[in-house]
Amino acid sequence: MTDSLAALNRRFALAGQLVFAQGPGGLTVANIGNAQATAMISLSGGQVMAWQPTGESPVLWLSGQAKFAPGQSIRGGAPVCWPWFGPHGDEPGFPSHGFARTSPWAVERVEALPGGATRLVLTLQPGDDAHAIWPYPCSLQSRITVGRELRIDLVTGNHGTAPFVVSEALHTYFTVSDVRHTPIHGLAERMFVDKVDGGRRKIQDGAVVIDGEVDRVYLDTTADCVIDDIGLKRRIRIHQEGGRSTVVWNPWAEKAGALGDFDPAGYLGMVCVESGNALDNAVTVVPGGEHILTACYRVEPLA
Repeated sequence: MTDSLAALNRRFALAGQLVFAQGPGGLTVANIGNAQATAMISLSGGQVMAWQPTGESPVLWLSGQAKFAPGQSIRGGAPVCWPWFGPHGDEPGFPSHGFARTSPWAVERVEALPGGATRLVLTLQPGDDAHAIWPYPCSLQSRITVGRELRIDLVTGNHGTAPFVVSEALHTYFTVSDVRHTPIHGLAERMFVDKVDGGRRKIQDGAVVIDGEVDRVYLDTTADCVIDDIGLKRRIRIHQEGGRSTVVWNPWAEKAGALGDFDPAGYLGMVCVESGNALDNAVTVVPGGEHILTACYRVEPLA
């Protein structure tokens, strides 16, 4: 571990902005700190675990009961669901949400950007077991830009001779003061698949208000989503490009307790608003082509 950290830092550390260190559970993490924000990113899963703009409370939620180990998903932050979202359509034994969130990622490059933000570019390094269940010649790159805004670009490249279909999401967990008093705007009149109600398709009436288990895939969404946090007196704005689905998820008490990696009342302090392409919005990537899913997060004052 010491040698690999030393090698990473010799090659990629940015003085005063980015250093690699041993994180929770011994995972290798990139710690970013600039004048605009701080962040922690795990090379296991390529996952942003924390992001906090200067002068703000933490924006991403990380469970106090999260498990940290190579090959294991981390409960919180912004997990990468790829190359499928949810259960595999044909093989129920395949891992839920694909294998990107449990695979190692390699550092490709780092950049100190002119405006003061810091960019870390990672490349997925799937193992033989991943190749066995996803045999397409392809690549996945994550460009993570940390500043007053957190921006994540997921770039899927098709290096083969046949098209393939990808469903994907950034399964981002946001910290809120009390999810029961935190309406989510931007999804009114959109159709959603209600996974809590047997997959029935419904139309959203007004803002999304959470007072029980919610697991919804909103289809053909293009407007920004906005989380209005009355308790923290702030608004979290979520903008996506290259994605047409928005997933809203909160497991509520019973399911959170069964998951085994939630704080007892942790579900009240978080909500997932996920950007991606799921179900009807799955994306076909043509040979020699690429697809880019971008999610941008920004904190604004609550008017």
